[in-house]
Amino acid sequence: MEFRERGMVEIDGSYGEGGGQILRSALAFSAILKRPLVVHHIRARRKNPGLRPQHLKGVEALAQITEAEVQGAHIGSEAVTFIPKGIIPGDYRFEVGNGKRSAGSAPLLLQTLLPPLCFSREPSQLTLVGGTHVPWSPSFHYLSEVLFPTLYSMGISVEASIDRWGWYPQGGGIIRAEIRPSPPFRPISLLDRGLLKKIRGLSATSNLPRHVAERQKDYALRRIEREMKMDAEIAVLDHASGSGPGSFFFLVAESEKAIAGFSSLGERGKPAEEVAKEALDSLRDYTRSDGCIDPHLSDQLVPFIVLGKGNSAFTTTRITEHLLTNLWVMQHFFDVRISRLGERGEKGKVEVFNE
Repeated sequence: MEFRERGMVEIDGSYGEGGGQILRSALAFSAILKRPLVVHHIRARRKNPGLRPQHLKGVEALAQITEAEVQGAHIGSEAVTFIPKGIIPGDYRFEVGNGKRSAGSAPLLLQTLLPPLCFSREPSQLTLVGGTHVPWSPSFHYLSEVLFPTLYSMGISVEASIDRWGWYPQGGGIIRAEIRPSPPFRPISLLDRGLLKKIRGLSATSNLPRHVAERQKDYALRRIEREMKMDAEIAVLDHASGSGPGSFFFLVAESEKAIAGFSSLGERGKPAEEVAKEALDSLRDYTRSDGCIDPHLSDQLVPFIVLGKGNSAFTTTRITEHLLTNLWVMQHFFDVRISRLGERGEKGKVEVFNE
């Protein structure tokens, strides 16, 4: 890894889609490299700009883990200064909302903490409380079934479990994770996914009649057989522990060289078949397009790729704004060469040359 010149790193949080991804990635890199950081115009393009509970908890959690000096850590703050000292392994518990019931994303908090803790001296255990299956956030199952197995191929070891589901707007879900230090990360080459071997999934509900989960499953099985000429294995969980009603549908496509995941969430007035249809349509688009990894995995891999040794490359079925944002952020910290083919919304290829 070649680093940029030492000193304060300044990040404009309004870049691109101007969301929380900029802050999360910048904080993780700052913690690992012990680089002072200032992020301004945080979430400037959002309806409610500045820090929301899940972003604030990311700042506070990383500050605790790195004994950082922090300025601007409060709800609504549009600028944060973060000066880390070192990464301290341990047994941590963090609640999005600080004890108040919140559906702020626990998986996004885990994404913030994971890269730094991979560089600590000892294993760490995390207990995270918040939303586990909420809109505009990766679900717990995407992390456990897609991201973590892919990271394992890079030598990164994470084990996670879910004790309680957290739906929007109640939240209150509980995720546990054990992170084992694993640098240096191995490079990856995910260019061709190969043949599709298996489709499996989960249809889950809380505090709803069982037929809701069964209808989600049945709709998916019929379409997969009709359109893809394949059988699928879809489990039904109609008593997922969680407060309030909620439904979740998740599909995993296992190919010879890649894993991809597609999910959808229920909401009041949304038929069970429509919930399943959203995930099915995403799976269909993936299988009909060139590219090895799904659009969500691409941006989530970037922080680990740049922290590894050697050159890595991947193709994806769609270049997202999140991917472009993470590539932009990492160039503030690392002196690496990036090659990208394809524009936003198109299939593409990314190579990171990291000698």
